[in-house]
Amino acid sequence: MRGKDEQQLDVFSYVSPEQRVPQDHPLRPLRVMTDEALRELQTTVLTSCTPKTGRPSIAPEKLLRALLLQAAVLGAQRTAVDGTTRL
Repeated sequence: MRGKDEQQLDVFSYVSPEQRVPQDHPLRPLRVMTDEALRELQTTVLTSCTPKTGRPSIAPEKLLRALLLQAAVLGAQRTAVDGTTRL
């Protein structure tokens, strides 16, 4: 059973992440592309791969977004440390 892909914007802070992150931040366009791709995946792949019964899981969209963010941050850190952009 799939969990819901809900954003808990004000759990730890009164300021939302949308207000905290600058509008020209490089990750904003990546978020838009990721959301579009995950919407397409949800209609084709993600709904057919998950069981209909059982305990709700973490939404696969959340897990994929987290992995993508980790890769982006790791790449930025690596670039800052040694000046290369390899992954």
